[in-house]
Amino acid sequence: MQNKSFVSFFAIVFAIVCIYQLSFTWIAKGVEEDAVSYSNGDDLIEKAYLDSISSEPVFNIGVKNYTYKECKSRELNLGLDLKGGMNVTLEVSVVDVIRAMSNYNKDENFNSAIQLSIKKQLDSQDDFVSLFAQSFSEINPEGKLASIFYTPELKDKINSTSSNDEVISVIRVEVENAIDRSFNILRSRIDRFGVSQPNIQRLEGSGRILVELPGVKDPERVRKLLQGTAQLEFWETYDNAEILASIDQINTYLKSTVEIIEDTTEVLKSSQKEIISEDDFNSSLSIDELSSDNDLVSDSAAMSAEQFAKENPLYAVLFPNLNQSNQPNDGPVCGFSSIKDTAVVNNYLKMDEVKNILPRDLRFAWTVKPYDPDGRFLQLIALKVTSRDGKAAMEGDVVTDARTDFGQFNGLPEVSMTMNSEGARQWKRLTADNIGKSVAIVLDSYVYSFPTVQSEISGGRSQISGNFSINEANDLSNILKSGKLPAPARIIEEAIVGPSLGQEAIDSGLKSFIIALSFVLLYMMFYYSFAGLVSNLALLANLFFVFGVLSSLGAVLTLPGIAGIVLTIGMSVDANVLIYERIREELTNGKGLKLAVSDGYKNAYSSIIDANVTTLLTGIILYVFGSGPIKGFATTLVIGILTSLFSAIFITRLIFQWRLDKKGKASFDNSITKGAFKNTTIDFIGKRKLFYSVSSLIILLGIGSLATKKLNYGVDFKGGRTFVVRFVQPVENESIRSSLANNFINESGLKMYPEVKTFGDQNQVKITTKFLIDSKDLNTDNVVVEKLENGLKPFGNFEIMSSQKVGPTIADDIKVSAFWSIMFSLLVIFLYILLRFRKWQFSLGAVAAVFHDVIIVLSIFSIFYGILPFSLEIDQAFIAALLTIIGYSLNDTVVVFDRIREHMFLYKKKEFNSLVNNALNSTLSRTVNTSLTTFFVLLVIFLFGGEVIRGFMFALMVGVIVGTYSSLFVASPIMVDTIKKSLEIKK
Repeated sequence: MQNKSFVSFFAIVFAIVCIYQLSFTWIAKGVEEDAVSYSNGDDLIEKAYLDSISSEPVFNIGVKNYTYKECKSRELNLGLDLKGGMNVTLEVSVVDVIRAMSNYNKDENFNSAIQLSIKKQLDSQDDFVSLFAQSFSEINPEGKLASIFYTPELKDKINSTSSNDEVISVIRVEVENAIDRSFNILRSRIDRFGVSQPNIQRLEGSGRILVELPGVKDPERVRKLLQGTAQLEFWETYDNAEILASIDQINTYLKSTVEIIEDTTEVLKSSQKEIISEDDFNSSLSIDELSSDNDLVSDSAAMSAEQFAKENPLYAVLFPNLNQSNQPNDGPVCGFSSIKDTAVVNNYLKMDEVKNILPRDLRFAWTVKPYDPDGRFLQLIALKVTSRDGKAAMEGDVVTDARTDFGQFNGLPEVSMTMNSEGARQWKRLTADNIGKSVAIVLDSYVYSFPTVQSEISGGRSQISGNFSINEANDLSNILKSGKLPAPARIIEEAIVGPSLGQEAIDSGLKSFIIALSFVLLYMMFYYSFAGLVSNLALLANLFFVFGVLSSLGAVLTLPGIAGIVLTIGMSVDANVLIYERIREELTNGKGLKLAVSDGYKNAYSSIIDANVTTLLTGIILYVFGSGPIKGFATTLVIGILTSLFSAIFITRLIFQWRLDKKGKASFDNSITKGAFKNTTIDFIGKRKLFYSVSSLIILLGIGSLATKKLNYGVDFKGGRTFVVRFVQPVENESIRSSLANNFINESGLKMYPEVKTFGDQNQVKITTKFLIDSKDLNTDNVVVEKLENGLKPFGNFEIMSSQKVGPTIADDIKVSAFWSIMFSLLVIFLYILLRFRKWQFSLGAVAAVFHDVIIVLSIFSIFYGILPFSLEIDQAFIAALLTIIGYSLNDTVVVFDRIREHMFLYKKKEFNSLVNNALNSTLSRTVNTSLTTFFVLLVIFLFGGEVIRGFMFALMVGVIVGTYSSLFVASPIMVDTIKKSLEIKK
């Protein structure tokens, strides 16, 4: 074996890297187990315990210490389907943005163009701005958009002579800015929500925002949080010196009334704990974390943390803003608190007795970001109420523009802000009244900045300067512009998985994984003896590498991802089978063991590479075009293919090399399997017309079913809502359907009957409805859930295990994406096979076989829909299954074609039909072993993997059978017929 040392070195380094990456998961889980043990089942104590050690070193690798927080951020993440949570896709209403830009112009043509664009969007993949431009041009070909959008707010960007293209460009920029602002606001809200490992990302090119919140238990609260309108405000402030005495008085009061318990975690369990919301941050601050710049801390240093907390309950968690002389610093900052202690401070400040101590016009607000380099402390800002209604001095909707500039004299980043005429008037009064004081810029009750007013500002134009970085200046300008955000983001797709269903998914996933792995290990040892043991070692190494790579990439492991890994187990055996069958052939031809192993590997490389590249291309296309569960499946599939190639080709070779160098024996069969599939003489080509007829009959039956019975489209493709509901007792589907229809009454007063199906056991149903799916009301989701619960109450106790919502535009996008992913994968594979085999007949045979497989799978789903006792929905997971079937079928076909190509080179004078038959018969052992192994792996997942992926697994099982059949009885015969016709034409 060439480069043996390099391969060994790479394998060792790869293993060390995987151990390093996976170690963070082990450490994080260990800390969490300690927290569970410490809390005795109390969630509040468990959370406080984890918060208290979040910044403590828990993992020492010698050269670096890692905190629990760092370990948690590097662990292998579980998807929402495994640990429960909420997945939401939001969309900013571009319609509202455009209308707001026009100052809600009443022009008839303008509003007609808006309505036409809304209709077009349902069936178009173009963005709304492009559709609006097209619609306006159709309705008013000679119309000028400048006459509509030339407003005081846009006068610097649009003038009366601006062309329609120029106006559309401005609209496009403003829409993008609105989406960016919504994204930033959502990110800020989610950061404060208290969810572990949230994920938020912009879906580029769509104007949509994806939010994943693991472990969420209150979906209604999340919807309100995500869809709430941004509240930008300008507040007057108190000076620190004005309220320091009140702060000290509160500390004294708390000392005499609040029972201080050793661990500040216990404060959270006090009688006040019911007013602590998930918005707050929990846990405690040790005294040694406080700055030692003043006398208060010097005093505390002489006593223990426990003593200091007893003597100074408030100062133990809120450090006053004092200078080294123990005098109050200027400005509105009245104290500093560790992020983990802000909940305790909030708890104290909400007490009625404490409120009586403070001035009635005083409000407190935390800064949105930590002020210290380590990112651990927030500032508490004292806001001043100056209006009778208790609102801010100014609302943020008067801001028309804000941008980052650079100071004229110092060149430092600053923010320029422009207001409308009403805002300029209010701003002039506010700045005149607060010269030398701070004005706080507040968004969603958090302070983003509190600049000091230098002089009265008239004209509505201001510069905000400070020690800004460019990013900080950009963030502040975006925040200021959010004040004129015309509409909140609206949820257009939503999926919720309850924690109990998530745990069931983990249990079923692990169960299927262990059973499938055990089957493969035992089968390989049985069939290939010692060589089977070697392949098992490589397979275990492959799984280790897969999890290591997933962890290092920060990927999320989902239930479809587990399915991808288990499928990888079955498919990774293929490379070993190809190699072993080649070695067995070489041994049969009389070669010695060492030479047979060398030549076996060498001759198998071509088939292995070609087969895996086609599957790899399918996986990449799945990843590019897919989303959510499809992307998770594709990720593990692609990683699994790459690691299985390395394990099967190189690790097994190293083991055999070591064994043979030690003069050891290596067996590749036993007395039972030694003669299996040898000397078979099946006439595949001679009977091709029979198989053409069988395939044609199945396809015709399928087409008939597709035309009459059609397919059962899931909400992914038709829009709507689904709920999986579990009852205590078995229920009647028709009774549930009637009860829900009495609650699902549309705006026309008509009952909307949902679809109700048994989902797994008789006490669990899947409910699908389009009730209010087109409603734009932000409270619609909560209304639907309320109606659902009302309709289900007569049937006893129940639990909503999971739910999904897909809006009409999302459904259309999914359909288009699914179509193009299949078409693109077929094109890519056709071109790859053409490139590798140099004959278009091979490509045609492969693609024809793939079409054959896809049509038959669709036909079976249509024929057996409503007959089989599990879901046969056409959804995103089904498309993933189809693409996987395409990859698997091509894997099989390419291996067969590779052997045919080899025989064409070796036996050029042999009759072509006989040549192809011999090639097909010589691959039977490999084909049966790989297909049988893969099928049983899928069967295990189908039986034990849970109801959620049963339809997905059924599609793959059918695909493996049909794909194996088509590679032998469809692809090869079509290739033979077209090549023979080509030869006849040449003659």
